Amino acid sequence: MPLLKDGREVDNVWAHAEDGHELSPGGCITVSLGRFLSEHDVLLARNEAIGVRLAPSDDPGLLKEHLDRLHVIEVMFPKYTDGRGYSIAQLLRRRLGYKGEMRAVGHVLRDQLGYMKRAGFDAMMFDSANAEDIYAEATAELSEVYQATADGRETVFVKRHRGRA
Repeated sequence: MPLLKDGREVDNVWAHAEDGHELSPGGCITVSLGRFLSEHDVLLARNEAIGVRLAPSDDPGLLKEHLDRLHVIEVMFPKYTDGRGYSIAQLLRRRLGYKGEMRAVGHVLRDQLGYMKRAGFDAMMFDSANAEDIYAEATAELSEVYQATADGRETVFVKRHRGRA
């Protein structure tokens, strides 16, 4: 499945290590939140890039003291009707100040791409033959926004207020 980062297809060098499976001796891996919290000393001592995969029910606040050591956080979207991943992204970017790569994985659809970018995702696993073109169209559809989010775009309200001043 293609990986889009900042709207461009890139090679995915990350592998997810399922709970209960042995870790590969090297390379970039992601693990579940539970595994990271129980084995974080061992994982961080590997001297390899490490990431965490968050399920919709996970509390991203549990990563607060480790955010500066994580290279990627993957947020699972198990089905398109589950929007908890957007809330997780907002918490990580806006409240916890996470600056690293945040990746949407799982059931990612074209109609979600623009919202994912606004929520703070800079990468997503998106299965399409022309993923870059679809991403560009999806993220350019809305020229104005009403809600402030992690992407930093000015809202309509801010623009109106500035226009009146």
